[in-house]
Amino acid sequence: MVEWLSGFTYSTTQPTQPIDWKADMELLDKISRVLNEILIWLAGVFLVTMILLTCANIFMRLVWTPVKGTFELMGFFGAIVTAFALGYTQIKRGHIGIDLVVNRFSAKAQRILNGTNYFICMIFFAIAGWQIGRWATTLRQTGEVTETLRIISYPFTYGVALACIILAFVLLVDLLKVLIEGKR
Repeated sequence: MVEWLSGFTYSTTQPTQPIDWKADMELLDKISRVLNEILIWLAGVFLVTMILLTCANIFMRLVWTPVKGTFELMGFFGAIVTAFALGYTQIKRGHIGIDLVVNRFSAKAQRILNGTNYFICMIFFAIAGWQIGRWATTLRQTGEVTETLRIISYPFTYGVALACIILAFVLLVDLLKVLIEGKR
C-alpha cells in the first residue's frame, strides 16, 4: 500500500477555477422560473375549473339541484390556486410592499433590509412547507376523506406544501442575488 501511495503527489499550489456566480445564478433563476411557470399553469387550470364548476352549480341550482360537493371542491381548488401562485407572484414582485419609508434609505440599507426579509421569509416558508407536508402525511396515514364526495384530501395538502417549498426556493434565489450584488 505504501508503494502505491508513493506515486501519488499532492500539490497545494494548483490553481483553482474561480466560481462563476453569474452562470450559477442564471441556472438557479431559470430553475425557479420553470418550476413556477408550471405551477402557475396548473393554478390556471384549477381556476378555470373553479369558474366552470361555479357556473354549472348556478345553472343546476336554477334548473334542478345544485352540484353535489361544490363547497368541498372550491375549498381544495382555491387552496391550490392560491398556493401555486405564490412563487410566481414573488418572481414578478406582485406582493404588496410598503416602500414609503424604505425608499428613503441608502441602496446598501435597502439591500440589507431586502436580504433580511428574504431570509426570514425563506425560513418561514420552508418550515411551513415541511409542517404542511407532515400534516399531509398524517392525513394520508389516517385515510382522511371529505364528508360529501369522499375525496382524499392529502394530495391537495401535499400540493400546498410543495408550493411553500418552491416559494422558499424563490426567496433563496432572491437572497443570493442580494448577497452577490452586495459583493460587487
